[in-house]
Order: sequence, then C-alpha cells, then structure tokens
Amino acid sequence: MTQRITDKQLDSLCEYLNTITKSPTAPWADGRANVGNYHIGRAYGGVCLHRHVNEGGGVNCPLSHGYSTKRELYNAMQAFIKGLEVTL
Repeated sequence: MTQRITDKQLDSLCEYLNTITKSPTAPWADGRANVGNYHIGRAYGGVCLHRHVNEGGGVNCPLSHGYSTKRELYNAMQAFIKGLEVTL
C-alpha cells in the first residue's frame, strides 16, 4: 500500500531544495518576490513546483508544464534533488 503524500512533505522537499541551491527560503519579502525561490503552487486541484524569476512574482515551472498530483510532483522533486546532489 502506498503512503499518501502530504502538503507538509512537499513543503519540506521545497525547503531542502532552496537550501541546497542556496536560494532564498521565503517566497516574498517586503512586498517583492525573492528571485530564485522554489515554492509549491497549488491550483486546479493539483500542485506544481514554481520558481520566482522576477521581483513582480513571475514564475516558471522547472519540472513540468502544469499542475499534477502530489505523488507525481513528489517523485519528480526527489529525482531533481538527487540529480542536483550528484552535481553539487
């Protein structure tokens, strides 16, 4: 039986990703987006890894082109982090 993936698990992975990439840990500061910050976007009943690309809050999705299930995102983030750890 598979374990349910929670928001807390995704947020924890995101925090770790920000740490190993030396990215800002908070998405926003003083009304401006922290460029480079990874955070979880939630919409349409799904989740997506977002990364701020400008101070206005624009984001890109480095792992996908849209929202997916928590399990799909969790697995993709695990693979992404493992790849980063190999190169760091």
